[in-house]
Amino acid sequence: MSAVEISPSLMCMNLDKFKEEITFLNEHVSSYHIDIMDGHFVPNITLSPWFMGEVRKLSRLPLSAHLMVTDQTFWVEQMIDLKCEWICMHAEVLSGLAFRLIDQIHDAGLKAGVVLNPETDVTDIFPYIDLLDKVTIMTVDPGFAGQRFLEPMLDKIVQLRKLRAQADYHYLIEMDGSSSRKTFKRIDQAGPDIYIVGRSGLFSLTDNIADSWAIMRKDYEEMTGKKLE
Repeated sequence: MSAVEISPSLMCMNLDKFKEEITFLNEHVSSYHIDIMDGHFVPNITLSPWFMGEVRKLSRLPLSAHLMVTDQTFWVEQMIDLKCEWICMHAEVLSGLAFRLIDQIHDAGLKAGVVLNPETDVTDIFPYIDLLDKVTIMTVDPGFAGQRFLEPMLDKIVQLRKLRAQADYHYLIEMDGSSSRKTFKRIDQAGPDIYIVGRSGLFSLTDNIADSWAIMRKDYEEMTGKKLE
């Protein structure tokens, strides 16, 4: 596996330092993770297409939309209009829609991902797993920052790695939830390609994004024994 990617969860950033933090992170990360919540699929409401447009003004990095929404069709169309590079839908609400929406995303020249809640088994996505560009494993209950890390979910990452190798699938494997010094070693042993970092792993470490990034990088390297590119 190549070096891991770090994708900051922007719902956890300090919005009063929006320009400062995006400008800094542009030089250190390869994408941004943007949570879209509708207050129905999860009880919270967070970021929006408007927010994504504001990020676009300051960055050319790919955006990855995590659609924690009930009406996947409506929000996929919104993301396609924004040319969001990665559109990640929840498996739990894709019955009868998966093939159609994945094809719609690919036809727009964008990448399609699926997200699995902790209670959702990897086998649920077997009918269309060969079409996916990314699979995201939730290692927390979705909807709010700061949830308890659910270590057994790492087994899904191991399972996805084995499936990818056996069947020559092309999806990336992403983990989302409580990625921090306390969990870096266990996550690394499971082997995802992309770490979502949020409040505990990055944005709450200090009041300065450069200092927080330095601490996060040091934490990752000390706990895994690997260099963060």
